Amino acid sequence: MSFILFNFAAKFNEMTSNTLRINKKTMLKELRDYLMITIAMISYGLGWTVFLLPNNIATGGLAGISSVIFWGTGIPVQYSYFVINAVLILIALKVLGLKFCIKTIYAVSVLTIWLSLIGSFTGDMHLLSDQPFMAAVIGACFCGCGVGLGLSSNGSTGGTDIIAAIVNKYYDVSLGRMILLCDVVIIMSSYVVLLDWEKVIYGYVVLIILAYCIDQVVNSMRRSVQFFIISDKYEEIAQQINHSARRGCTVINGQGFYSGKEVKMLFVLAKKGESQYIFSLINEIDPNAFVSQSAVIGVYGEGFDRFKVNKKLAMKAHQAASENN
Repeated sequence: MSFILFNFAAKFNEMTSNTLRINKKTMLKELRDYLMITIAMISYGLGWTVFLLPNNIATGGLAGISSVIFWGTGIPVQYSYFVINAVLILIALKVLGLKFCIKTIYAVSVLTIWLSLIGSFTGDMHLLSDQPFMAAVIGACFCGCGVGLGLSSNGSTGGTDIIAAIVNKYYDVSLGRMILLCDVVIIMSSYVVLLDWEKVIYGYVVLIILAYCIDQVVNSMRRSVQFFIISDKYEEIAQQINHSARRGCTVINGQGFYSGKEVKMLFVLAKKGESQYIFSLINEIDPNAFVSQSAVIGVYGEGFDRFKVNKKLAMKAHQAASENN
């Protein structure tokens, strides 16, 4: 009886320890997301209100709409930006879920407050007034990095980012390309207020650079790596990777060509940011392990990205294959 109670207590302690470890890891990830979203909104706000807005350079999305309203009526951009975003977020709650929208609400709130602070700090400061092209390039880089960083942290600046996130959830469409398509008309509409085709052209320059920056930041944050690990202590390494890094391992039977010795090789897929932690686990157990790491283009499945299939293209490919057969 005492042995059963001891065994039960040991298992209960192990389950409790694993639960606390998972909860701590989840909490740290959430805190990291909110920190990254805050940095993203600061970057976006600087690009928009310091470089683009004072130089009458239009941008896409809700920022572009708010800019047009500001140039036409004088209403501060933070007010129109916040009100229109509130409506879009209510629509997105059903599609993207509460988790995405909570972070988006946080991002929109941070950016709204930051826009007000920038306005009070900068006043009538007008940077690069005689170099609008450089203002467009620098502003687009700040904005693009901010949007990409926000999307990678499961948040967004709202506006057309919400529309792009909805489409990207179901279809394999580039986030930057989707935002680019949504924003062409918005930039064109700035001519109604500015009456200057040169500013419209600069707006399209901003849009192209912004889309490129978004894709670069998002893709860099989603990079994955694969490991091939050969070690006599493969079981201990696999257990640690399973329990500590929360990644699966596949055991592959192999044979050394020169030695003829049977070996066990572990195959592991993980996010790039987790690679150093996995290396540290391997080093603690077997510093003499043979490890190969390589980058992979995409990983889909549980714990990674979801499959995104364009149904129309898949149907056309299926029809073409049937006709060839």
